[in-house]
Amino acid sequence: MTIGILGGGISGLALGYFLRGKEDFEILEGTPVCGGLCRSFIENGFTFDYASGHIIFSKDKGVLDIMLKILGDNIIKNKRNTKIYYKGKFVKYPFENGLSDLPPEENKECLETFLNNPFKKTPQNFKEWIYHNFGSGIAEKYLIPYNEKIWKTPAEEMTHSWVDGRVPKPPAEDIIKSSKGISTEGYTHQLYFYYPLKGGIQAMTDAMLAQIGDNAKTNFRIKSIKKKGGKWFVSDGKEEHAYDKLVSTIALFDLVNIVEGVPEEVKKAASNLRYNSVIGIMLGLDYDNGLDLSWLYFPQNEIPFHRIVFQSNYSPNLAPDGKSSIMVELTYRPGDGVAKMSDEQILNLVIPKLEEVNMIKKDKIVYKKVCRNKYGYVVYTLGYEKNLKIVMDYFNKLGIDSLGRFAEFKYINTDACVRGALDLSKKLLS
Repeated sequence: MTIGILGGGISGLALGYFLRGKEDFEILEGTPVCGGLCRSFIENGFTFDYASGHIIFSKDKGVLDIMLKILGDNIIKNKRNTKIYYKGKFVKYPFENGLSDLPPEENKECLETFLNNPFKKTPQNFKEWIYHNFGSGIAEKYLIPYNEKIWKTPAEEMTHSWVDGRVPKPPAEDIIKSSKGISTEGYTHQLYFYYPLKGGIQAMTDAMLAQIGDNAKTNFRIKSIKKKGGKWFVSDGKEEHAYDKLVSTIALFDLVNIVEGVPEEVKKAASNLRYNSVIGIMLGLDYDNGLDLSWLYFPQNEIPFHRIVFQSNYSPNLAPDGKSSIMVELTYRPGDGVAKMSDEQILNLVIPKLEEVNMIKKDKIVYKKVCRNKYGYVVYTLGYEKNLKIVMDYFNKLGIDSLGRFAEFKYINTDACVRGALDLSKKLLS
């Protein structure tokens, strides 16, 4: 059996890694370099990840061990030091574990509205879920404004089906301790994380690619896919490749438009699914910024970005000696005002705000770059499950397996992509 894997991001490469030496396969990647959202670049001595602040962690010890094995000695372990910028001060992350960092009256309000929470009815949307699980204090001071900012969607227009594991509910004991200033940690599966010593996150996809060998073909932009005589034929308009089995790791929005004969009902369901695009502003600084942070969240609407990743704190090899680097992230909806801005306009929007909140010294910026990723985050709007089922049922019936964040249209991290690839490889090999 010959397997065609569409897309050479982390999911496609992981599947190839697990199939290597056991089954014939070929990865078709549309860009010049494999890696997808897990690509990095090195310029002027600074190493940045193109998409967001990737880290390596997992509740799934088996998958974590696989990722660490792939990287070998090229690995460093870090302890998370993450804060929320709130009223000019740093509050411990998650917000509910940093209540003692708040002004006394706000600390008291968050604790009391958590312990005496009147929101008892079963939540019907994400906003109700936040109130139901955290009370009005934590909800209105942080969780609702931050989430509406990153998702660019009112919380009441989002489902809460995705939050399990993403926004875990803390035990009451931890909230009480947090309010009293007794140290507690939330999201403990992420408290310690790993990162490549050299090369950025692409070091992991490059390590996979090295073991896949010549099975990956780049610069192959798929124009059409059709099934004929029990085989799949994939074309870029210049050449055609034939496979017995297809696995798609490309965005389902793209897949519905290149597979021959997709019904309008399926295309409409796909178009009803919402995603956000992401801009990363990479800044190299001519000094050590002295902030021993992993990343920092900003829930304020008046600040355009929602997160700063302190990239050079992940490894000592990501910035030249005596210098530091940050990655500033903001989301946007396709077609909105930010989407229409030039790179220079984006920099002029972001840099003054960074200086205003004392994150950088503008005159010490020695490197800057704006990176855009069309497919950044899956947004779970109401009706998500119904629309996704229509699309997935169609491709499943057709015999195309879907793998990865935008192929499955799920808000999953690298470890879940690797787990999905491992499970699918076992299915294909059986």
